[in-house]
Amino acid sequence: MTETLISFILATTVLAISPGPDNIFVLTQSIVYGKKKGLAIVAGLMTGCLVHTSLVAFGVSVILKENEQIFWTIKILGATYLLYLAYRVYRSDGQIQFSVEKNNSGYSIGKLFRIGFLMNVLNPKVTLFFLALLPQFLFSSSVNVLLQFYVLGFLFILVSSIIFGAIAVFAGELAEKIKSYPRAGWYLKWLQIIVFVGIALFILV
Repeated sequence: MTETLISFILATTVLAISPGPDNIFVLTQSIVYGKKKGLAIVAGLMTGCLVHTSLVAFGVSVILKENEQIFWTIKILGATYLLYLAYRVYRSDGQIQFSVEKNNSGYSIGKLFRIGFLMNVLNPKVTLFFLALLPQFLFSSSVNVLLQFYVLGFLFILVSSIIFGAIAVFAGELAEKIKSYPRAGWYLKWLQIIVFVGIALFILV
């Protein structure tokens, strides 16, 4: 049992560190809004992972996998939401205003938490990823399977929170150093748009 859980933690660590849409999203948003609000995004993403763990534990993910229409409906909703966020950034002022200061941000901590949460929940690929990953690491024949899914889900959330949180703190500190560059905000505005559109395409493709 211990060996299986350690293997799962190592696998989760590698997955969280590997460049992907979620940690790139945390990186860019933390540079723009600062580390505190970057951590709010991490909290939203990780809360979304709890939803996906529940879907796998109660078998709903199997329905998503087998019903193409429901699967594509959720994918389109998720991609549309991300494209809407990209449009919001595009329609904003000519460049991003850094939000390292307390009263600089157009987005509250709660709003950024919701963005992270919805971005994660409206991505059915995360549910299917959990469906593929978690059953491989069931660690006991005597412990209730539902409980095992939640143990694995919470371990995934814990490890990912630590790594994503470190990314948010690092990116927030980086923002302090680059905010003095006149064109940095303009570049970050378009970087945000590219990330949002890129994740939308990742969900659809």
